Amino acid sequence: MRTPLKAAAHTLTALALAALGTTALATGAEAQPAPAAAHFGAKALHPGAAQRPTATTNNILSVRSSATQGVVSPAPKVYLVFWGSQWSSDPAGVAADMQNMFKGLYGSQDTWGTILDQYCEGVAKGTTNCGTKGVHVQHPAATPLAGVWFDNSAAAPASATSTQLGAEAGKAAAHFGNTTQAPNLNAQYVVLSPTGTHPDGFPNSGFCAWHDKTSSSYGTLAYTNMPYIPDLGAGACTTFTDGRMLSGIESTETHEYAETVTDFWPSIGWNGGGGEIGDECQNLDAYVTLSTGTFDLQGLWSNSANKCVTHG
Repeated sequence: MRTPLKAAAHTLTALALAALGTTALATGAEAQPAPAAAHFGAKALHPGAAQRPTATTNNILSVRSSATQGVVSPAPKVYLVFWGSQWSSDPAGVAADMQNMFKGLYGSQDTWGTILDQYCEGVAKGTTNCGTKGVHVQHPAATPLAGVWFDNSAAAPASATSTQLGAEAGKAAAHFGNTTQAPNLNAQYVVLSPTGTHPDGFPNSGFCAWHDKTSSSYGTLAYTNMPYIPDLGAGACTTFTDGRMLSGIESTETHEYAETVTDFWPSIGWNGGGGEIGDECQNLDAYVTLSTGTFDLQGLWSNSANKCVTHG
């Protein structure tokens, strides 16, 4: 997600592991060197050995601001923005897959999402346990997918800058009618770039994806830079090695979704010794079956469990 050095370049400081027999876990692919610190907080292309799905109090998350807005997203709403006329070609079937994943990410079958319920905003800076205080993240009772837009008015840039990505998020806010700050206190705009493009230097910049905030005429917006990860082949950005092409982008987007929900306007939300809620757990993936299919969801840090988990 957000990176300290990237923040200067960004606009503004810039799913439940059901008890099913089909659920599988994969942990700890062979450790490889971490990317340059310039992308601290982003989901790394090659996670380092330090990220382990084990308990360690050094990773406990604490809230970085007592603010009542922008710390978490209490009622998450996801807007998928398929940027560019190039989406007429989607060889891996990303567009349908991303929609199906979020369409099923709610309710009793989604115990992955319940990990997020423990985090809140409106409590004292440094809080590690909200208890009954503050405004907590609510587990969706219906799909969090609030809108889908294929912005095919022009081709997406071959190598979009972070400023261009932020501007596309602003364009999406206008398209969906979110033209004041109020609806944008829960909206996250996932800007998905088409096959063959290299948003913010992907993949040579060393990240799978990142999220950030940007200023706009409609208030501060939370958005994600989501490259076309299947271009890297099966096995990229996931611990699974079964050759499934969509696992990497599912794992990455759930990483960024959860980080946006718990650190909505980076970085006044929940962070710990290993970064944000997803950064802590990049070596833990689970295949989870939802009502709309089976998806690769990345593990998340749970303060209540004091470890990386795949269900709340």
